Amino acid sequence: MTDGWIRPIADGWVVRDEVPGPDVDEFAEPARIVDALRRRHTDTLLAVQHPHRTPAAMARGLGLLDALPTARATLSVLLRTAYRPVRNVVAPYEVDGPDGTAVGVLCMVDPAAVDAEGLERVRHGEQVYPEIVAERAEVLAGLGHATSAAMLVPVGERDTLTGAVRTAVAGQDPVVSTIDSAGRRHRLWLLPDGDGVLAEASTHPLMVADGNHRVAAAATAGLTGLLALVTAGPDLRIGAFHRVLTGTGHTAATLTEAWRRAGLPVTDTDAVTDAEPAHGSTVVHTPHGTFTVRLPRTGQDHAVVEETLLRDALGLDPEGPHVHPLPAGRRPPTDADAVLHLAPVPLADVKAVHAAGRRMPRKSTYFTPKPRSGLLLARL
Repeated sequence: MTDGWIRPIADGWVVRDEVPGPDVDEFAEPARIVDALRRRHTDTLLAVQHPHRTPAAMARGLGLLDALPTARATLSVLLRTAYRPVRNVVAPYEVDGPDGTAVGVLCMVDPAAVDAEGLERVRHGEQVYPEIVAERAEVLAGLGHATSAAMLVPVGERDTLTGAVRTAVAGQDPVVSTIDSAGRRHRLWLLPDGDGVLAEASTHPLMVADGNHRVAAAATAGLTGLLALVTAGPDLRIGAFHRVLTGTGHTAATLTEAWRRAGLPVTDTDAVTDAEPAHGSTVVHTPHGTFTVRLPRTGQDHAVVEETLLRDALGLDPEGPHVHPLPAGRRPPTDADAVLHLAPVPLADVKAVHAAGRRMPRKSTYFTPKPRSGLLLARL
């Protein structure tokens, strides 16, 4: 029994062919979203998710709330033309690619649910940026639909979910099978009776692996359900999350001077042969040189970089406009002053922080592979 905190999708829509528009999962930074929408913004899911960043909205100076009516109209068109409706289903899901394998179930999860002891059933894995939560909450409330899923991982010693999902769809053809731009294969099934799968998904508390801002936004908007992929793997991986500095006016010389003045060991690094960061250090790439900074052993690497290297030594606000997270594999902006490369956080460390009731720093864990946005939409 799930007590209703994990439940089927009452009203959903599954894509008929391909997700309309550019692959929405490729874009995270506002500048890249604006650029993609400049190339194609009409009748796309990306325009629905970011209506205030379309060329028309920006030309008129519209904010998010003013642009939402256009987003709702666009979504209504897409639901009629690019999707077909489904009711009272759960959606077994598998994504497999070069960055791992995830098998799980797409369903609705109550972000505010608690157990009999009053403990949260859905627990955040990372801290969040308040302004992003506020924006996402406005989008969720304004659209009344979820267009992408958070990824939640059961926190337990044994994985019984993967086997239950594979058994439930054995011998059945998926209703959606597609390959994304990174070469991952995504397959989705629909089950009218998914009680067994949902029971396995609700056995343990769920840690938010991807989508901390979406989960927080759903709670902020007062929603009792959010679209989520509950998955235990079996081959989840954590990629690195770096930090990019832009518009600071700093050069390689001024950065090394400031960090050495703060007592941090800085050494020149061969950008080609010795540029992989180890835990307890960051490799800094600038237009005029690469060097390594050894971090003091005062906490998790991302937290130390933000507080010691950026806030204390440089006077930069880690949440401000000059500091940006960058997932591994993404190209930094061409105007970057510096990119601070950090090693991936081991999964054991993430689980230890979670078990202690704490959260990882914002944008420090890049779980893969993720569910693809837009394959299944749900009414909230």
